[in-house]
Amino acid sequence: MTPLRRSGRHALSLRRHPVRWDEQPSTWRRARPGIIAAALKRARSRPSGNWYVVGASRDVRDDRPLSATVDGHEIVVWRTADGRLVAGPGVCPHLGAPLAEAPVRCGTLVCHWHGLALDGAPFAGWEPVPVHEDGVLVWVRLDAVGGEPPLRAPVVPPRPPLTRSVAAVHQGVGLCEPEDVLANRLDPWHGAWFHPYSFVDLTVVRTPETVGPAEPDDDGFTVDVSFKVAGRLVVPVRAVFTSPEPRTVVMRITEGEGRGSVVETHATPLGADGWGRPRTAVVEAVVASSERPGFAAARAAAPLLRRLMASASGRLWRDDLAYAERRRQLRSTGRFPG
Repeated sequence: MTPLRRSGRHALSLRRHPVRWDEQPSTWRRARPGIIAAALKRARSRPSGNWYVVGASRDVRDDRPLSATVDGHEIVVWRTADGRLVAGPGVCPHLGAPLAEAPVRCGTLVCHWHGLALDGAPFAGWEPVPVHEDGVLVWVRLDAVGGEPPLRAPVVPPRPPLTRSVAAVHQGVGLCEPEDVLANRLDPWHGAWFHPYSFVDLTVVRTPETVGPAEPDDDGFTVDVSFKVAGRLVVPVRAVFTSPEPRTVVMRITEGEGRGSVVETHATPLGADGWGRPRTAVVEAVVASSERPGFAAARAAAPLLRRLMASASGRLWRDDLAYAERRRQLRSTGRFPG
């Protein structure tokens, strides 16, 4: 394959020959379990301030709330008449009706069971919780769930300017815990083997060098990889995987087409299902940007681009959630290697 052009002037590369899946170099020797486990341990030790991602900003509509569950706690988020977000328990304080089914009228959440109206202020035992909107995602702070010293705002990784980007959000649910989602993302070696429809020529060129606490910016996995476009046409990039807080892994393109673009993977615990199995929501935000003049024209088709980007994330996570679920199952029975 044509080497990565670090100038970024050439977005596409044409491979001389296609690579058969079973002829690519194996990565299992380099994907040492100890490296992944140490990176996961460091990620889980970082502060979150008790903030949890609950959905996409676009899903908070004027006429209905965004509903979510965090560790068994029902949450609703809606907009007041002036566009401000408010959040609180999803259980009506009157007789327990699900506020997720309540409509929003003129910025007020109106319970559909008996008409109790909530404007976001404390009422009859219903107490709001801190909420944060970062332009792409919605976060809520649940101090009773997290148990950490609270932070005024969540740890949101740097992103390209939203005015010059296209952002898409995919959400999925798996029978696993957040650590299983993070472990999957902190194993970049599996990309071209497990997702051959999306990646080729993947090489991990740098791994974390420390085994103790480290700053997230100095604690990443650097990867050279090509995204498949069609046939032998690929987009070679260099990307870095980091974990800024215990339930987030960020992939940032540092060289090649789309430099500065990010893929944020957030894992939010939902609580156990009816059989006592843990459930975790994966909320993945893709914020794509490009310095090319043509990207401005492409942004005019943002609704279509968002659907395509979310669809690509969904395909990857159908595979990766199956692996995360298997990892959790093996851990729960004491059969996970290492």
